[in-house]
Amino acid sequence: MRYLTAGESHGPQLTTIIEGLPAGVPLTAEDINGELARRQKGHGRGRRMQIEKDNVQLAGGIRHGYTLGSPVALVVENNDWKHWTKIMGQDPLDEEATDEIKRKITRARPGHADLNGALKYGHRDMRNVLERSSARETTVRVAAGAVAKKLLSLLGIEIACHVLEIGGVRAEKTTYSSLTELKEVTEASPVRCLDPDAEKKMMTAIDEAKQNGDSIGGIVEVIVEGMPAGVGSYVHYDRKLDSKLAGAMVSINAFKGVEFGIGFEAARKPGSEVHDEIAWDPEQGYYRKSNRLGGFEGGMSTGMPIVVRGVMKPIPTLYKPLQSVDIETKEPFAASIERSDSCAVPAAAVVAENVIAWELASAIVDQFSADRLDVLQKAIEDQRQFAKEF
Repeated sequence: MRYLTAGESHGPQLTTIIEGLPAGVPLTAEDINGELARRQKGHGRGRRMQIEKDNVQLAGGIRHGYTLGSPVALVVENNDWKHWTKIMGQDPLDEEATDEIKRKITRARPGHADLNGALKYGHRDMRNVLERSSARETTVRVAAGAVAKKLLSLLGIEIACHVLEIGGVRAEKTTYSSLTELKEVTEASPVRCLDPDAEKKMMTAIDEAKQNGDSIGGIVEVIVEGMPAGVGSYVHYDRKLDSKLAGAMVSINAFKGVEFGIGFEAARKPGSEVHDEIAWDPEQGYYRKSNRLGGFEGGMSTGMPIVVRGVMKPIPTLYKPLQSVDIETKEPFAASIERSDSCAVPAAAVVAENVIAWELASAIVDQFSADRLDVLQKAIEDQRQFAKEF
């Protein structure tokens, strides 16, 4: 499977086209809109979330509630477009027009793609860069992930996320009895956190950052249960599944690090406290006595829960802007301000969940016969049975 996104933050719409979905997958707009709504929640979100109420339009590849096997087109309109038609319009400007470019940006914002993008494409107006590099694009990445999540659920694979840390406040309570419990608790939390004490402290930290004109980051965790063993590859570096998940995680705006299982803690432990011992019983077949490696060995899934974490830096758009340089005059200036969040970690957790879901679904479709949903379901069940009896 693969998908491509198009559209700018304040353009008319965001679009994604998904190729490679099996035929026969039941899919409605409601399956996707629920994920889009989750992405817009979270303490610390900015005014944009009050303007945009994201809803998807199914524009191709689906008939009467089922995928056809042909490319699926999804569209999310930007409700704010009506205020940006002159600034972000597609038609050429009149030679005499000046008001249409009143929002021209020549002051690169530290921490953003502005300057690097301008150097790459030669843009003198860095709005051409920031409109596409904006995290608004993750809207349709979540839409694609929602489709992947629906496919995974039909294969007996469940996925969830939660926030471990915001602004130096770390959750102490991180255990749960099931993914159902994890989802119930975190969906009710304004910061998507399992720990009610840490939740309050996180919210306070976000409020303080906002009052100070600052921003804070954090750590999110994604857990996947039901992934069959042996998905991925040890044969070629570019087919290692954990590598693909790591790439997906750091492809999210402002994400700067990723780890699996105990992650970087493995550097401080002996091998006897890092690797997972293997056991077998008739009921579940092979399993690991622990899950320190986060569900992966040799670039392949082990059948244990996949546990992957991502580190999000503070959003670089600040209301007490950092110093920068105007690319026209080369004079120092305080960087320009676009509407922004003081903390987007709770929303970013949802984005992380969906990009991980996409990579897992894509790996399954690549590895098993997947033109039809029923054929794919049987192939996955056969793989689980084979691994159990092997």
